[in-house]
Amino acid sequence: METFIPDGYSSLLGMYDTQKAISLLHRLFEDRLGALLNLYRVSAPLFVEENSGLNDNLNGYERPVSFDILRSEHRAQVVQSLAKWKRLALKRYGFFPGKGLYTDMNAIRRDEDELDNLHSVYVDQWDWEKVILPENRNLDYLKLTVMDIVRAICDTQDTIQAIYPQLQILGKLEREVSFITTQELEDRYPELTPKERENAYLKEHRTAFLIGIGEPLRSGKPHDGRAPDYDDWKLNGDILFYDDVLDCAMEVSSMGIRVDPASMDRQLHEAGCDDRRKLPYHRALLAGELPLTIGGGIGQSRVSMLLLGKAHIGEVQASIWDEETIRICEENGVVLL
Repeated sequence: METFIPDGYSSLLGMYDTQKAISLLHRLFEDRLGALLNLYRVSAPLFVEENSGLNDNLNGYERPVSFDILRSEHRAQVVQSLAKWKRLALKRYGFFPGKGLYTDMNAIRRDEDELDNLHSVYVDQWDWEKVILPENRNLDYLKLTVMDIVRAICDTQDTIQAIYPQLQILGKLEREVSFITTQELEDRYPELTPKERENAYLKEHRTAFLIGIGEPLRSGKPHDGRAPDYDDWKLNGDILFYDDVLDCAMEVSSMGIRVDPASMDRQLHEAGCDDRRKLPYHRALLAGELPLTIGGGIGQSRVSMLLLGKAHIGEVQASIWDEETIRICEENGVVLL
């Protein structure tokens, strides 16, 4: 997607009302998510030690921002996600199955190559993780969790629209989730790219969960990249809503049931990442020393865009933009924070 502003677009809220609404939206959603998933708020790091194995390499090519620390022999990396850190934190907190945590995650994606309406160098999301039992490692449990997250987002929209009636023109998000695997999506639209498949399917179904991110499809390529050492590729996926403002599918969450020792062993081998086995986190997981979990990230700016009817992510977060993006937004009266 290239940066564009839809014809006739204007923000439904002024600049300061947008900030007030974002603050309220955050509080409402966090309370609802915590209640539905039994999650408790905790503090999280902005950076981790470079050699800890706790940082994520996402699709495998993104370079984390790293730096040295005075009076320390260790280099640090700004987190790219907290998927591994959260699982270790659950062990430290001693949480029992069915109880979990959530936190704010702020990251810098220096190699983000799609700076457009939905993508920014700055990433802000709610990261959450919950301890589960062995019998919960199945698609039914994953689907029930997805439906609770969608419910939390839709409930938040209802309250926000009651407080800001001008937002009611956006209509309501679809609460019913359509579940489809990445292979079924490829079979349905073999001539389209993965993103085009998502747009086509979401235009019809409005709210969907796309199952199975990371493993190669019959075409030989995965639907999208996913690191081999946190999600189980057979038990993960993305939550997407159809965004009428931008006329496209919007991914708001990447999540899944996390790898157990067997699935991590298999995925590290398939991804050619066997060298990670020697890292402290990976050694602990392969030895069965970490709890079984489910978790994910929910984009704060993406949810704000969706519920407030914004056309550009820069309207709901402060970041750095190229001159072309700034020009397009200025010409269309869009205020970037």
